[in-house]
Formats: sequence, structure tokens, C-alpha cells
Amino acid sequence: MGRSFSRRGIVTAGAAGLAGAALPLMAEGTAAASPAVPPIDPFGPSRVFDVRRFGAKGDGVTIDSPAINQAIDAAAKADHREGGPGGTVYLPAGTYASYSVRLKSNVALYIGQGATLLAAAPTATQGYDPAEPGAGNPYQDYGHSHWHNSLIWGEGLTNVTIHGPGVIDGKGLVTGGSKESQPLQGNKAIALKLCRNVLIQDVTLLNGGHFCIMPTGVDNFRIDGLVIDTNRDGIDIDCCKNVRISNTMVNSPNDDAIVLKSSYALNQVRDTENVTIDNCFVSGFDLGTLYDGTYKRGSFGRTGRIKCGTESNGGFKNIAISNVVFDSCRGLALETVDGGHLEDITVSNITMRDVQMPFFLRLGARMRGPSDLQVGTLRRVSISDVTVYNADPRYPSTIAGIPGHPVEDVRISDVRHLMAGGLTPGDAVQNPPELENAYPEPSMFGTLPAFGFFIRHADQVSIENVDVRYQKQDTRPAIVLRDVKRADFHHDKVDKAPDTPTFVLDSVDDFTVTTSRPVADVHLDHVDHKEL
Repeated sequence: MGRSFSRRGIVTAGAAGLAGAALPLMAEGTAAASPAVPPIDPFGPSRVFDVRRFGAKGDGVTIDSPAINQAIDAAAKADHREGGPGGTVYLPAGTYASYSVRLKSNVALYIGQGATLLAAAPTATQGYDPAEPGAGNPYQDYGHSHWHNSLIWGEGLTNVTIHGPGVIDGKGLVTGGSKESQPLQGNKAIALKLCRNVLIQDVTLLNGGHFCIMPTGVDNFRIDGLVIDTNRDGIDIDCCKNVRISNTMVNSPNDDAIVLKSSYALNQVRDTENVTIDNCFVSGFDLGTLYDGTYKRGSFGRTGRIKCGTESNGGFKNIAISNVVFDSCRGLALETVDGGHLEDITVSNITMRDVQMPFFLRLGARMRGPSDLQVGTLRRVSISDVTVYNADPRYPSTIAGIPGHPVEDVRISDVRHLMAGGLTPGDAVQNPPELENAYPEPSMFGTLPAFGFFIRHADQVSIENVDVRYQKQDTRPAIVLRDVKRADFHHDKVDKAPDTPTFVLDSVDDFTVTTSRPVADVHLDHVDHKEL
């Protein structure tokens, strides 16, 4: 990984070991001449490069990105006789209005306590780096296809770190739409392409534009200890391998919090694989209220979730999600609709409150990609040890394949699944449309005809030790299965309104219920239609 300095080390270097760190600046932003201060020694022990020495003012008005980039260039060229190349670029307390900051290999960008790197609004003549040619295909939107038009970007780098207790504020970035492709505009806080050994640690990110953090084709990537409060996507992991996201809070009321993607932005199919997401918090509070600690809540429908998809030309393999809290947002979405294989996913130790659709597993056929791609697969998913409270009654947990392409081998166990309830069969769409080639969203089928689980086009589903409850009486059946094979329900407890079936089965093979309430043990080899 890229070398990084501890906070104590930065303070020590800034006070004693940093050549020229405390050097006074002239009004023009140039260093005052002083024979008592030696020049930076690239072979020195600290190799910490204070951006103020390179002319940065940190006054919130002066555009400081030229000075920051000069410091990065100097750090990249520094070569310690024993330790190899690189160094740390240091932003002390202050507000550094900036356009594009260009990362380099073997460089750490340290944003100190009280320091803010502020994305400035472009003018008619100044702004962010132009968007490079990009993917050159129509299979993903503009934001996914370009990286250089960002506040911080890097391409083809190794050993890079962004860290420190300071703030990255994307105030001057656009969030998408027609402005995104205009010259001088920036639309991402941090964008990385085809890099390796990257760490982003401890910083706070606000108003991150279209994407707060977007790595594409980045391997050996770690995110740890971030606070993100942003107006669109929080963290988009696209076509990346060996990723760890830990101890991070993401509030994103208008889009996804943490999302894994596998687009065609690199003009090839590339899986996102070997990913862990643990000890995190995702939410859909009002924008800015995670950061300021007021935690203002909206109604059902806020986003803020964890998701695999929607861009899914490549696959998602070996994904582990654990110890995550969802609050006032959507739930967990596992989606593959563009030909990718979504396989070997483990989800455990999750708490959800005030969410829309706790679990959404969708295999579709949007097929936005090269014409030779085939419909993908969604299989071998385990979800366990989950508590869900006050979920949107319109959208129960859903497992939905398409005709001829079932979701396969799903196991859900040890779940307390408490919906808000209060609806009737008349509130629901009794025959939800298939929408095989549609963009996948929990609300895509309308209000569903079950209050607990809606399962359609699936093979080998096991639901064990699951409580399916409502807060207000709901007269829809708890669980609806359509075109399902090998469905096992064991030791489950389900709320039941009078004269309402618990299960409604249509075209179901090999169905078993054991030691569950309120339905007695039963095995059915095949039913065209049955209510239990």
C-alpha cells in the first residue's frame, strides 16, 4: 500500500522535521527569503511537503490547486536513499479552493485537522481538467465513462493514499445532467482508474457530486473510517478486485450509499470480486444532517442503500457484507440485468430500520451492453442474522428472476422481518408485470400482493428461522410464490389475519414446510394453485 504518516507523525514533522513547513508567505503567495530555512531535502527523513511552501494560501478564495499539484509533483520525484520514491503532501488548517488535483504514484495526500479541500465553482475561463475520451461506448452514462473531470483523480497509479482528519467538500461539483459534459465542469470528488494499492482513510467527504468516490479497475483498494454526506452516490466500486470498505458512514438520501458495479467503461467485461463491506452505517437522512448530527429523517423512499448493480456487464463474485446498519433508506439490493454473473454473496449481522424493501434480489434482461452478451445468473446467496423494523408495507422482500432464468440457491435464515403492515389485497397489484428489460428498482412492480416475501422465478430457496411480522394487521398473504422450484420453509413464524392465507402458491414444485406457525407441516410435489 502507499506509505502513510500517522497523525502524530504529521504533527511532529510539521513542527520539527518539515523543512520550510512554517515558512512565512509574502502577500503574493511566494515564500519569503530567509537564510535560516533550508530548502526541502528530498533525501531527508520526513519528506512531508507542505502545500503552503508551494504557494497555497488556504483562504477559501485563492485557487490553490496549482500549488497542491506542484507539491504532489515534488513528492513524487523525491527519492529517499533507503526508502524509495515518494512522500506526503500536507494540507494544514485552512480552506483550499481548488480545481483538479492530480495524484501521483507513491504519494500520500494528507488533509490535516481543520483543513478543507474545497471544490471551487468554475468560471468562464478556469475550471476542472477536461474529461478524457473515456469508454467510447453507450453502455453506461457520462459520469461512469470519465475520470479526469474530478476534484481529485488518478490513472494508472500505484501506492496512493488520501487520509487525515480533514474535509473534502465538493461544493462546486455538478451532480449530473447536461452540465456534466460541459467544459471546465467537475462531477466527482475522487475518481481513480486502473490503479493498484490505494487507501482512503479517515477523511470526511461532503457534497461529492455525481459520485463521491468512483474507482474503476482499481485493485487492492481500502476505504476505512470515512464519513460521507453527499447529494448523489457515495462509493461506487466498478470493475475492482480485492476491496475492503470498513468503519464508514455514508448518508446519501438521493442515491446509493455503497454500490458495487461492473460496467463496460473499460471496454471489456471485468468482474468486481473479493469485496468485503463491514462495520458500516448507511442512511437516507436529509442532506448534511449526518455530518451536523441532527439526523433529520424523510419518508419511505430515501435511497442510501447497499447495492450490487445496476451496471452489470461483468459479474460480482465473492462478496461479504457484515455488521451494517441501515437507517431511513432502502434495503439491500442484489441486481444483475446486463449479463453479469452475481454469485457467492454472504450477508450477515445486519440491522435495518425504516427501510424500503429489506431484500431485493433481481435477475433481469436489460442487456445494456455488447449484443453477444447472454442473460446472467444470480445464485448462491446467503443472508443471515438480520433484524428489520418498520419496513415500507408496499414492498416486501423480493426474489425475482425472469421466465426461463430463475434466481438460484438462496438461503435466508435467522431474520426478524417486521413490516409496517396495514394494507389489503385491494392495495396491491395482483399480477405484477415482468418488466424483463427494465431498470431494476424495488418499486418497479408496484405494491406487491404479499406483506412478507414475494418470490417469482426462483429455484432452491430456503427460508429458515425467520419471523414474518406486521405492526398493523395486513390482510395480504405473508408469502407469495410463483414459478418456484425446491422451496423449503423451516421453523418460521408468520403473522396471519383472519381468513387470510399464509402462503399463496402458483406453479410451484417441491414445496416443504416444517415446524412452522401457523401452517402445519406439508410437502407438495407440484401445485398449479394452492392457498395454505
